[in-house]
Amino acid sequence: MDTASTLLNTPLHDLHLSLGARMVPFAGYSMPVQYPEGILKEHLHTRAAAGLFDVSHMGQVTLVPRSGRVEDAALALERLVPVDVLGIAPGRQRYGVFTNEAGGILDDLMIVNRGDHLFLVVNASRKHEDVAHLRAALSDVCDITLIEDHALIALQGPKAEAALAALWPEAAGMRFMDARPATLEGAACFVTRSGYSGEDGYEISVPADAAERLCRALLANPDVHPVGLGARDSLRLESGLCLYGNDIDEGISPVEAALEWAMQKVRRTDGARAGGFPGADRILGELQSGAQRRRIGLKTEGRAPVRGGVALFADAEGRQPVGTVTSGGFGPSVDAPVAMGLIDSAHAATGTALFAEVRGKYLPVTVCALPFIPARFKR
Repeated sequence: MDTASTLLNTPLHDLHLSLGARMVPFAGYSMPVQYPEGILKEHLHTRAAAGLFDVSHMGQVTLVPRSGRVEDAALALERLVPVDVLGIAPGRQRYGVFTNEAGGILDDLMIVNRGDHLFLVVNASRKHEDVAHLRAALSDVCDITLIEDHALIALQGPKAEAALAALWPEAAGMRFMDARPATLEGAACFVTRSGYSGEDGYEISVPADAAERLCRALLANPDVHPVGLGARDSLRLESGLCLYGNDIDEGISPVEAALEWAMQKVRRTDGARAGGFPGADRILGELQSGAQRRRIGLKTEGRAPVRGGVALFADAEGRQPVGTVTSGGFGPSVDAPVAMGLIDSAHAATGTALFAEVRGKYLPVTVCALPFIPARFKR
């Protein structure tokens, strides 16, 4: 269990305290769960304007090919992910997953082609395991470094473009999944047009000693408010995005997780570079024949949310278990409870009626399509 004496601070810790944040332990760090405005208002402000998030606890990793050819780093990384890494153009990024030999997901990540090397962003709870995994498999080709002198911030929402463009006009010319270097408030930064809220926005890697200065410059814009982990979670849940350790883990395959879109044709059966990643036999088989389980959306009746870990049944008496809620809560933008679950594929069709066991009662829920709100990325 995290304790105050063992928690790490991000480079923005003092800023959070000055803004009145309520700090909580998360993935070994002291992180802001909310600010005085509160989770509900922070969530809705991000959907309407722009929210600023500290995600410095995430892992930033570089893969530098010893040959000097980024293609060599890309092909090496394809040993570990069912993703077309070689096809990522310079200045672009792509979502991916690390898989294990059983076909489960070790972590999900973003992969950026920086022209002469690859840049990865991995989950905070897995970053040290991910780096060890990369070094064990790819050290023959790449030098692998966990960047520890940079913060990472996310600026998300429909007014994020205008807010960042006021400091750096080139921001307006980027499209979803573009990535490029930028000088912001005098600091050499790296910007991607991406995020995990379902909104348009950016993630910015910034030197630790310049992070607070950049954040204060962004927060000087009245459209930009600080947002904590609480609203970050409700935003990603409404957007149908997975949280590692809840909706995906080492026992859940990418096909079960409904992440087929993240596995390009070139890595599938009959593709030019088919297979060659851990768990390929299972994953390629499920792509062709389907998986026994499926991640789905759930709508509940009434106002009470169903939380992660709640059992799901096909009958109102709890005799026929079909799966489990993986993430659940209240969706401020849809003004209703929202949840995701992992259930038997036989019951995964949209509109299927199920029952969630909550404190001994069986509450009716309905399988629905994801996401709960449409994504608003700039294509």
